[in-house]
Amino acid sequence: MRKILCLLLFATALCVAQKNSDPTPEEISEAKILKLQYPNDDLVLMKSKDFVTFGFNDKDQQVSVQRQISEEMMNVSSRTDIQKHIFYDGQSEIVNFGLKYRNNKSAFFKIKDEAFTIEEFFYNDARVKYASVDFPVQGYKYFFEATKNIFDIKYFTSVYFTDSYPILNREITLVVPKWLNLEIKEMNFDGYEISKTTNFDDKQNADIITYTVSGLDAVYKEEQSPGPSYLYPHLLILAKSYTHDGKSFTLFNETKDLYSWYKSLIDDMNDDPSVLKAKVEELTANAQNEEEKIRNIYYWIQDNIRYIAFEDGLAGFKPDECQNVYKKRYGDCKGMANLTKQMLIEAGFDARLTWLGTKRIAYDYSTPSLSVDNHMICTVFYNGKKIFLDGTEKFNPFGEYAERIQGKQVMIENGDSFILETVPVVAPETNRETHVFNAKINNNALEGNVSLTYSGESRATFLYVFNNLRTEMKNEALEYYLKRADRNMMVENIKTSNLENRDDQLSINFSLKQDNAVSSFDDEIYINLDHYQEYGKWIFNERNTDYEFPHKEFLSSEINLELPEGYKVSELPQGIDVNNKNYKIFIDFELKDNMLHYRKEFVMKQAVVKKSNFKEWNETIQSLQSIYNQQIILVKED
Repeated sequence: MRKILCLLLFATALCVAQKNSDPTPEEISEAKILKLQYPNDDLVLMKSKDFVTFGFNDKDQQVSVQRQISEEMMNVSSRTDIQKHIFYDGQSEIVNFGLKYRNNKSAFFKIKDEAFTIEEFFYNDARVKYASVDFPVQGYKYFFEATKNIFDIKYFTSVYFTDSYPILNREITLVVPKWLNLEIKEMNFDGYEISKTTNFDDKQNADIITYTVSGLDAVYKEEQSPGPSYLYPHLLILAKSYTHDGKSFTLFNETKDLYSWYKSLIDDMNDDPSVLKAKVEELTANAQNEEEKIRNIYYWIQDNIRYIAFEDGLAGFKPDECQNVYKKRYGDCKGMANLTKQMLIEAGFDARLTWLGTKRIAYDYSTPSLSVDNHMICTVFYNGKKIFLDGTEKFNPFGEYAERIQGKQVMIENGDSFILETVPVVAPETNRETHVFNAKINNNALEGNVSLTYSGESRATFLYVFNNLRTEMKNEALEYYLKRADRNMMVENIKTSNLENRDDQLSINFSLKQDNAVSSFDDEIYINLDHYQEYGKWIFNERNTDYEFPHKEFLSSEINLELPEGYKVSELPQGIDVNNKNYKIFIDFELKDNMLHYRKEFVMKQAVVKKSNFKEWNETIQSLQSIYNQQIILVKED
């Protein structure tokens, strides 16, 4: 009874607190105006402040960071439910996390603290503290406060101005003591009216640096966008050195300091390559040459070691020992790179760990910071060349590189020094994909044989998806893919090359019957010749960011239609030929003897359509649509 009474009193107090926090007429009016300004958002941060201070932990002999966050949140929709969260890991902690009503009373939401996972990836020491928060009416407010302590300043790399929600007023303050040598790089400030003030505080013997900005849109929720370091204004924090007890200590003053720290993690490992000996001998015993030995080891790792990410805290930088990855049959990019290295060394090759940042990261190694890289591969020195091996790229062949690392700077271990190299960039032709349909008309259908080929990343992508299907689904899935999920398509007599071979060109041949593609009226035949209409719907009207393709694309398509006896083409559609530095889109119609040749070529040269080129791109696609919308009309010859 006493417990029930306590619960009733608590519920009553909670209802009173909520009622006293109902929005005022002025706040409701403001919320309505903000909804007009931000129609796609349910919540607006009226104020958002970060207050960052630095200290020294004598026990661990490390510079520490405290980040205090405060936000005033207003609901601009009729009702909104969100999860308010903060991430942390083994190198940080959350010591304060709470919400208050507008009347300054505590809002008692259940706060959860869980390990963070996403899809099949497991982040081993990443955690999230969060609360599910409901905003019952338009104009409702909560005040959020949190404090995050980062034990080692190396892991404090950036502060972003933007958020998942629009921000009316944003303030970031850093109190930098004179004993700390900190460089603050202002990134992506162009286009934003960000003001900065710097004052010296005698009592704290510190510079107080404050940035303020108003009217920030929410981060864009768009697929295939560049990484946030390219898009949004942020402060890149470079902790260079500090002074303690009259002595100077270097952090990451130069790239060599970053490498030295990485090397200290490598030196602290306890690899046992003897565990790998038997497998390496098995993989290399029948190899015809040295290159085949490397391929066999590389492909075995691709095929047998499952990639699982460990991206946060110390495990985000230190590889797992090779014997652990080998026995478990899974690892992150660092563990897989280390296993590749150790197996190749066991086979007699010069192989080394290699750090890099994928294309999602805007920086290179001229910036000494843990924010520069997010990936590790292995480099093998072979025949006077450096060959990069990325075990996480399933079905990527020896000597070919994924788009996400092409052109990126890498740091290769070299004893106490390091080597900086750049991953080669390949031409779009490397990823050539061809479609050839030799067709004739049969009643209301187009019938004939189709030949498809895939090379480079178009092949690797196909093989990865296909070979990850369950065995009993593969034939059905392949047919479904070739039909493009269209019930008017009938596919038979499928013949393929080896769909596990990542080195040779992939080919698929089959018979195709395309129903409802032809209609006849009197002495005229109307043909919907192009079923696929590649890129026909790719209009970027409201997109805010560049569109990035998974890789450079080179698609060559050809439909060769045999004209029925006694018929001719009434009029050939006009083609299109647009060729600039970013893409090529070409369509051509040609009549030769009794055949209509319809050719298309699409080349995405840089694997991106820039936002600055959207107008030109959209005009090109509209012209493309006009061609796609035209029927081929055949008329009886006189």
